[in-house]
Amino acid sequence: MATVSQIELFKYQALGNDYLVLDLPGPLAELVALLPSLCDRHRGLGSDGLLAFDRKAMSVRIFNPDRSEAQKSGNGLRIAAAHAVLEHGAGERFELRTADRANAVRVLSTSGAEIVTEVDIGRPSFRAGDLPANFDGEPETVELDTAAGRVEAMLVSVGNPHCVVFGQPVTKERCLELGPHLERHPAFPERTNVQLCEVVDRARVRAEIWERGAGYTLASGTSATAVAAACMRRGLVDDRVTVQMPGGDLALRREPNGSLVQSGPARRVYRATVDLGDFSPN
Repeated sequence: MATVSQIELFKYQALGNDYLVLDLPGPLAELVALLPSLCDRHRGLGSDGLLAFDRKAMSVRIFNPDRSEAQKSGNGLRIAAAHAVLEHGAGERFELRTADRANAVRVLSTSGAEIVTEVDIGRPSFRAGDLPANFDGEPETVELDTAAGRVEAMLVSVGNPHCVVFGQPVTKERCLELGPHLERHPAFPERTNVQLCEVVDRARVRAEIWERGAGYTLASGTSATAVAAACMRRGLVDDRVTVQMPGGDLALRREPNGSLVQSGPARRVYRATVDLGDFSPN
């Protein structure tokens, strides 16, 4: 017999970046309080965070495993779009609202539990105050000193903050070394997402990612967008580029108005009834 503590949750993944999805209305505050336990990959369900989806408002809120709320997630948006299609009958074109804006979505293909969409992430900003970061204007690059060494980085906002690092080894090991220090660097009063990137050619860039509030991540849609924006600004790539991440590749293009559009898959993994009482502290 179901109890009030039992809720239905869905799990999706997009290029290995996985989220739990809660349909609103639901016990959001109770769920967010339990996220460190729920997201634990050994003692919980395992997830990079939670998406709270409101089908009436066609909006999504994004929460990290440390309970903090993120302004935006590209993979999260594509997961929310897949959920809107698979569970709520959304059409070929619609908008999903995040904290900063309405994001246009177009469904490219449907194959069972996998939905491929393209999402307009908007125009990137290189203004330090938009991240925010403690620098003036729109610096071309900044130098940041950390306990793991000095790095050169570009500041990018795509609705959430990013520190795109050039000139470092693009490896998981180096990402694990630098990521925690850069995320919480004093230059970023609200912390930041971190990417190590390396241009392969004018159509491809490799990236490793450390997500604010989540840690090392196989893939991130907004991180890929920030990497593409930084490389385009430096003239290293063309207007269409594929960002290669450990979880898979994400295609991005720059529109004539400067907006960046990403396209890629998201797949439903399971739906489950979860008893929140199982995760409450003893």
